[in-house]
Amino acid sequence: MREYSKKIKKLIREFAAEAHERELHRELSKLDHRFAEWRDGKLGSGALSDEIHQYENGPSRELFKRYNGGLPDMMVAYAITAGILKREEIPAELLEALAHALEYFERLRKDGELKIPKE
Repeated sequence: MREYSKKIKKLIREFAAEAHERELHRELSKLDHRFAEWRDGKLGSGALSDEIHQYENGPSRELFKRYNGGLPDMMVAYAITAGILKREEIPAELLEALAHALEYFERLRKDGELKIPKE
């Protein structure tokens, strides 16, 4: 991670945590829908178990790697570009500090190479 002021580092940590929370919420909501189907008798226990296994080996693992193994400033820039975090909720000073990273992810998005989460 680049050198940032204490204030910017704090903002990066806060927004990285928020992006992680939003992505986890999105994926867990999908799994919750499957639990509801199971409770209603529309999905068997074996199928639900398979869904849980797929969640653990898919979205859960991907999110863990994204938010625990990378650079927090790049994670925030990715989250902004991918629409996980809304640009208007990000303080101007943080957007300015992340300008180069945002440009990088914007180029990836325009080239169709940015993985954008599906709702």
